[in-house]
Amino acid sequence: MKIAVVILNWNGEKLLEQFLPSIVKYSPEADIYLADNASTDDSVSYVKAFFPSVKIIKNDSNLGFAGGYNEALKSVDAAIFALVNSDIEVTENWLKPIIETFENEPKTAIIQPKILDYKRKEYFEYAGAAGGFIDKFGYPYCRGRIFDTLEKDNGQYNDNCEIFWASGACFFIRSSVYKELKGFDADFFAHQEEIDLCWRAINNGHTIKYNSQSVVYHVGGATLQQGNPMKTFLNFRNSLLMLTKNLLRKNMYWILFCRLVLDGIAGIQFLFQGKFKHLLAIIKAHFAFYSLFTVHFKKRGKFQTTNYYGTKSIVFQYYLKAGKVFVK
Repeated sequence: MKIAVVILNWNGEKLLEQFLPSIVKYSPEADIYLADNASTDDSVSYVKAFFPSVKIIKNDSNLGFAGGYNEALKSVDAAIFALVNSDIEVTENWLKPIIETFENEPKTAIIQPKILDYKRKEYFEYAGAAGGFIDKFGYPYCRGRIFDTLEKDNGQYNDNCEIFWASGACFFIRSSVYKELKGFDADFFAHQEEIDLCWRAINNGHTIKYNSQSVVYHVGGATLQQGNPMKTFLNFRNSLLMLTKNLLRKNMYWILFCRLVLDGIAGIQFLFQGKFKHLLAIIKAHFAFYSLFTVHFKKRGKFQTTNYYGTKSIVFQYYLKAGKVFVK
């Protein structure tokens, strides 16, 4: 089964120097590509000079995560796409269990490995941990990470199980399914586009899996820091767009209303914390959502699953019931 490891890059020369060697060393089964989003640093020349086996795809502009991969993958011929952040360190034999799962499970369309924190390797990492879920109102959380609380890896998630979404930090997908779904929604630019893609895959009858036998380490926030207001804007806007596209129509309006109220409460919290730029980011996200609502409503597929959420409200569970760890 032919697999292509595709690393999206934008001005990430230092990250490539640090993390590309592990990918090249431990990926003999794969063709490796650098998909460059019109970098202005020496990323491309560095890879050409030191890793001539890595194939280069140059995008004409910075298309973000979603558009960047959509454009680059047009030039990649493989049965499996492995979409890997430039700040990921892989481990020996990381591809073998993934390939075996795809070969043995025809209905499995997307797989995520175990993602641990590069800086604290005994802990799960924020972006994906041991597989993702969402609550009824679209808030994402993971096995091993709920909001900002990260669990230590004590083997509690050493299983292979179905999940709702796989992290874009290290994301394996059958190329046929990627094409069937027409890739990521480029309007998202970055953040939560992988959750939207996974939701659409489930709506189309596909299965998403977590495989603990494949382990990678993620720096996290190397491109856009967690505290950046732009990240707040993209997360809040894209979550609302995702709900618009994927919820059952009869439930969509009242869930969106509840979500807007909850976002308002988050904004008030930012106000009291003195994080005025983040409050403004939420306001801008809501106005952007209103302007894009009709466009994304028209993107709705023929089918929407009713069984999409793992818990009714992760906000209630986390803040009012002190549920800091994942409970199925």
